[in-house]
Amino acid sequence: MNEDLQEAVNWYGPEVATFGDRLAAARERAAMTQAQLARRLGVKLSTLRGWEDDLSEPRANRLSMMAGILNVSIMWLLTGEGDGLDGPEDTAEVPAEVGRILASMRELRTELKSASDRLARLEKQLRVQLRETGQ
Repeated sequence: MNEDLQEAVNWYGPEVATFGDRLAAARERAAMTQAQLARRLGVKLSTLRGWEDDLSEPRANRLSMMAGILNVSIMWLLTGEGDGLDGPEDTAEVPAEVGRILASMRELRTELKSASDRLARLEKQLRVQLRETGQ
C-alpha cells in the first residue's frame, strides 16, 4: 500500500474495522487470550467471542472495564476515534480491489446485523400480539 494511502487510512475506524476487530486487536496488543480477558471481565468465554465476532455488544459497565484493562478509550473501542492503537506498522501491498471487497464485506456484515436486530424486534412484537389475542 503506498505511504499516502496508508497514512490516510484509519485502520481502526468504522470504515475499516468493526467493534469486534478493535476489541480483538487491543486484546492481542495486551498479550491476552480470549479466556484471560473473559475471566478478568467476569464474563463467559462465549460472550467475549460474541463481542469479537460482532454478534453482540457489551453493556456499558463491561465496556468501561474492558477499556481500562486494555488501556484504550471507550470511544476508540466503539468508533476507532480517540486513544487506542495505531494502524499496523508493516503493511503489505494490498491491491485496491481487495480493499473494495473487504469494504463491501464489512458493509454487508453491518446490514445483516441490522436486519437481524430488526427481525428480533418483529418476533418480540409478534409474541406480544399473540399473547394479547390469547393464542
